[in-house]
Amino acid sequence: MRTLYLALTILGAVVPYVFFVQHFQTGGFGIGEFIAGAFANGAAGGFTADLLIASFTFWVYLFNRRTAHLWLYVAVNLTIGLSCALPLYLYLTTNQAAAVASRS
Repeated sequence: MRTLYLALTILGAVVPYVFFVQHFQTGGFGIGEFIAGAFANGAAGGFTADLLIASFTFWVYLFNRRTAHLWLYVAVNLTIGLSCALPLYLYLTTNQAAAVASRS
């Protein structure tokens, strides 16, 4: 599973940036244009709202579990996206669980 989580982390970093680069090339780097694009129509707004709620839920989960390096996952979530932050969390915590299990 760790290899899959690592692959999903990389995929989750690359794929969103393909679209972000396209947006920034055509729409510029303004935050207003970015937000307007995120809510350009009902479908885009629905996806954006879903992602915002899922990201917030992930942060609450991390905080509630008193996750080590919480800032890392929040920073990755804010700068790349949940598609990278969540599999990164799963990859790193799976590594920790495997290390603990191997010591037993």
